[in-house]
Amino acid sequence: MIGAILGDMIGAPFEFDMGNKSKTFRLFGRRSFFTDDSVMTIAVAEALMDTIGKDEEEIKAALIASMRKWGGRYPDAGYGWMFAQWLRSEYPEPYGSYGNGSAMRVSSAGWLFDTLEETRRVARLTAEVTHNHPEGVKGAEATASAIFLARNGSGKEEIKAYIGAEFGYDLSRTCDEIRPGYHHVETCQETVPEAVTAFMEGADFEDVIRTAVSLGGDCDTVACIAGGMAEAFYGVPDALAAEGRRRLPADMLAVLDRFAKRVR
Repeated sequence: MIGAILGDMIGAPFEFDMGNKSKTFRLFGRRSFFTDDSVMTIAVAEALMDTIGKDEEEIKAALIASMRKWGGRYPDAGYGWMFAQWLRSEYPEPYGSYGNGSAMRVSSAGWLFDTLEETRRVARLTAEVTHNHPEGVKGAEATASAIFLARNGSGKEEIKAYIGAEFGYDLSRTCDEIRPGYHHVETCQETVPEAVTAFMEGADFEDVIRTAVSLGGDCDTVACIAGGMAEAFYGVPDALAAEGRRRLPADMLAVLDRFAKRVR
């Protein structure tokens, strides 16, 4: 999960095409701070840890309560307009979104369960409470599946083949082919494949993050998604993890530590 959070932090200063589409940039600066991606990653992880073995309705209720709790704690983290409305609603209901919010917050689901089938089922639940459009659900399932496969020893080509076959994403383009025309877009269908491709091309954890950020666009979220995959495949260098932790508040660190103990 720290891999996803690091991707968010490192990508945040370059969101909205504010970078130069290069892999050469300073990893951490004064604007390298967590955004809504990290807040909701923490919220989902907490809810899933609290509901291991419970039924779908209990899991969904916990997800809603946790996301609204954490959204209330950090109301200015950069939420999309529709999600911000959902956070404040008296009766929150899914709103048919296919935005990439479902994919950026799901990394914990890739670690907490023993089978790919269960991983996909729970990932679907994490999406359906808000992003119940088929593309929103697909983005969450694809991201969690890649993480599950990576942490269980699958090679990159095996992961790529599974994601392409199961979810129908076009993974044929290279990052060099994606980069020139890529722009800020917040849909699952135009960020999850790009994040997968950045993960495929990266030589190690840091290189995956740099590659994802270099694509431009909604690069904090692309790097968040790719970072979750890269952590499962490569692990996270201690120095990067320590710098990321230094930039998190105590309540988020407590969930991160609980998660680390759970999946150790």
